[in-house]
Amino acid sequence: MLPPRFVRRLVCTPLLFALTLLVVVLFPVAYAVTSLAGRERRRAQRLLWFTLTWGTRETAAVLECGWLWLRRRTHDDRHYDIIRRYVGALYTSAQQRLGLRVEVDGTWDGTGGDRPLIVLSRHAGPGDALLIVHHLLSEYRRRPRVVMKALLQFDPCIDIAANRVPNVFVTPGGAADAVGGLAEGLGPDEALLIFPEGGNFSPERRRRAIRRLARMRRADEATRAAAMRNVMPPRPGGVLAALDSAPSADVVFVAHCGLDHMATAGDIWRRVPLTSPVQARWWRVPAEDVPRDRDARVSWLYENWERADAWISAQRAPAPK
Repeated sequence: MLPPRFVRRLVCTPLLFALTLLVVVLFPVAYAVTSLAGRERRRAQRLLWFTLTWGTRETAAVLECGWLWLRRRTHDDRHYDIIRRYVGALYTSAQQRLGLRVEVDGTWDGTGGDRPLIVLSRHAGPGDALLIVHHLLSEYRRRPRVVMKALLQFDPCIDIAANRVPNVFVTPGGAADAVGGLAEGLGPDEALLIFPEGGNFSPERRRRAIRRLARMRRADEATRAAAMRNVMPPRPGGVLAALDSAPSADVVFVAHCGLDHMATAGDIWRRVPLTSPVQARWWRVPAEDVPRDRDARVSWLYENWERADAWISAQRAPAPK
């Protein structure tokens, strides 16, 4: 259970400021030390620069939120501008320092350009949520409503900025009602972002999810989930609630690969700079093509998840000689 909001902010916000100040003060010394790191020197310097950017940009975003609070504008749409600048700075730094490249196949545009969107994405690897939010804000000029884990509120910027615009933080077992409420009133310039798997992909989590379906006697879903090697089975509760609350919304599915094998700090250290691009594939389903029956919707969700799994397998297949 999370501590109350005022406790989180009383503890985590000063800690953010202190750690950022420490990074800024020690940066010249740390940079000089990394120059002695031999062949790992460039990797250490890349991560050091990215850490500096993260700390300073997050601190700036929290201070901007504080300024709006002093002016009694805690529900002002300018919080989206704060989030856009923060996420955009991290994205640019990841490109410059970590070798991030994103190759996109498909488009979120469609005939219903004035319709709200429900975005259903695979969740695998660090930062995939930031990448999608960046594209929504900067490329498609959509204001995102995001379904996030409650634990993310220990991050001061997320805790403050994301709680001042329509988002929801969920705990296990309580997502469906919260997601349905968040989807209500979704506007044509907005997009609801959901990660139906419920967490970052890992082989062990995938196995646990399949066993869970079997225990619940959902044999058909368990069989289909076992056939998908690259994704975890989607949990339909939140998706169904969102579709019921926003029946006019088009649905966008997002598959991606390239961040999958960066689950731990050690993985990130070994794979920076990224030598291969992050590949993404998305496709849009018009609202009128979404099934209306509950069981049909669950099957349709699995069909699109199977499509994502097949696309990921194709990206990983060795190129023909």
